[in-house]
Amino acid sequence: MGGEGALKQLALRMRETRNTVVFTGAGMSTESGLSDFRSKDGIWNVEDPMELATATAMRGNYDKFHAFYSRRFKLMGEAQPNDGHRILAELEHRGLVTCIITQNIDGLHRRAGSRNIYELHGSVEGVRCMECGSGAGQEDFIERVPCASCGGKLRPGVVLFGESLPADALDASWDASEKAGAFIVLGSSLKVSPANQMPAIAGRAGAFVAICNRDSTPMDHIADYRTSEGIGEFLAKLKAEIGA
Repeated sequence: MGGEGALKQLALRMRETRNTVVFTGAGMSTESGLSDFRSKDGIWNVEDPMELATATAMRGNYDKFHAFYSRRFKLMGEAQPNDGHRILAELEHRGLVTCIITQNIDGLHRRAGSRNIYELHGSVEGVRCMECGSGAGQEDFIERVPCASCGGKLRPGVVLFGESLPADALDASWDASEKAGAFIVLGSSLKVSPANQMPAIAGRAGAFVAICNRDSTPMDHIADYRTSEGIGEFLAKLKAEIGA
């Protein structure tokens, strides 16, 4: 599942099909200084998501909910795209990467220059009113500015535990997975359903599946290429293998 031979096969498939789908999780952004969620040092091993990241928490303890997401938003705003983000944007511009499916809400893919992004868990760039749904700015949320339309409280435009994934992004992601020539997982534990099934769907349809993640995942057995090296390091090697 590893080695230069498999990496060469991945690069060849990417060049031949020009239809690579990339799936990113929190590990994609740890190289930008942002903590992940489910590793031994992750956020959910320090904080209780049921107290901070549910609709019940949002309505029942808004002060604590607001403080948590305000801290997260500020950290994400200070973070910068890393080499891995930039390589993915370059490969998209070269016509080798078709789209990025991401579980991340930090907006770093877009800031790096990627354009075709399906954000399964929403984005910090979207804020709306809890009551009427009117849009607002991220700073309005952080500063606790009431909704301009109805005076209600604002919420981040992210998917909370117990909420449905956005149907348009999910449908587009399923479709892209089924049609992919290569499917690359970067920094995801692949433990969150239903999105964790996308690599398997791609593989069954004939895609070359590669997984780059520090820890093992439940989908490692289906990977044609598997590595635990850093994402930036892996993508730099892949880019060199693809060539000009």
